[in-house]
Amino acid sequence: MAKHTDIPASQSAIDALTEEVNRLNNHKFLRIQNSTARMLWYQFLRGLMFGFGSVVGASIVVSIVGYVLNQMEVVPIIGEWAKQLASEIMVQTDRVETGQ
Repeated sequence: MAKHTDIPASQSAIDALTEEVNRLNNHKFLRIQNSTARMLWYQFLRGLMFGFGSVVGASIVVSIVGYVLNQMEVVPIIGEWAKQLASEIMVQTDRVETGQ
């Protein structure tokens, strides 16, 4: 059985737990979750920011990659290859059309 001297210690532990529960109930996260309208608004804004951040981030990455490729002069090589490929396709298309 518990001793009579444990009652004040137990009471202080219960008071500490009560205080922590009150702090948790007043936390911003739980206040947002308690209101459906607030939660929807918060999620909507979060989605907007995620979309905006994705577009800005992708734009920056594509710009950097384009700049690096331009500095390496890889794009003209690809351009020449594409030009040769297009001319080969046109030659083959002409052969098919003329029946040669």
